[in-house]
Amino acid sequence: MTIIKTAIIQMPVVEDKLKNIEKAEDYLKELMDHKIDLAVLPEMFYCPYQTHCFPAYAEEEGGVSWQKLSDMAAAFGIYLAAGSMPEKDEESRIYNTAFVFDRQGRQVAKHRKMHLFDINVSGGQYFKESDTLTAGDQVTVFDTEFGRMGLCICYDFRFPELARLMADDGAKVILVPAAFNMTTGPAHWEIMFRQRAVDNQVFTIGAAPARDESSSYISWGHSIAVDPWGKVLVQLDEKEGYTVQTLDLSEVEKIRRELPLLAHRRPDIYTFSGE
Repeated sequence: MTIIKTAIIQMPVVEDKLKNIEKAEDYLKELMDHKIDLAVLPEMFYCPYQTHCFPAYAEEEGGVSWQKLSDMAAAFGIYLAAGSMPEKDEESRIYNTAFVFDRQGRQVAKHRKMHLFDINVSGGQYFKESDTLTAGDQVTVFDTEFGRMGLCICYDFRFPELARLMADDGAKVILVPAAFNMTTGPAHWEIMFRQRAVDNQVFTIGAAPARDESSSYISWGHSIAVDPWGKVLVQLDEKEGYTVQTLDLSEVEKIRRELPLLAHRRPDIYTFSGE
């Protein structure tokens, strides 16, 4: 099977963790009529995107929120890419972590954000995830009944090496829960998702929180899906909502066959050998 019906959910984030999870569940109930195969939630979908919130909201893998998401995937019979959430390990280190559950509610992927968002743009955005978060160190690709998919989180996707590693490991779709802001979003959001799709000849999916002008960190929104040719299939505005897109993964092989970009690479000369 190569056809995957995919829902991208752009939801608001409030301070009550359980209300956010219930909101995600309400969306999944509404999407039942669409007979989706996969739902993708935003980055930090149940936690305000503020560094001081991450330790307070963090749970261990297998905790209450993890179990609710697993149960939701099983109850609706879908793959659930459950955005990302603060995760606490045994040493109380905090990660920005994305989990994916299959139709039976089994965890099939886990990605800890490996590039932490520490920026200071003159006249624009300042943010420093490393104040409270620890960086992950694993490239994440996982199997589904439709084929292999890659998973990363927001700032990770700015690094072309990571997307290429996922494509080299067989990913035909790259899922990206993300929360670009009002400085970086207008400048880089669409072009980044299109360029990663073109470079790697994959579908790229970005799921963002809805915009909240009263928040200290304002999301750009604009959740997006791009095909392997670089065509924007859909892009939402800043408001709360969702979109359902049908992805035909056979398009990946067709485009790679007609324009064999990946096969034409020259890794024999890409290594810098200067002193």
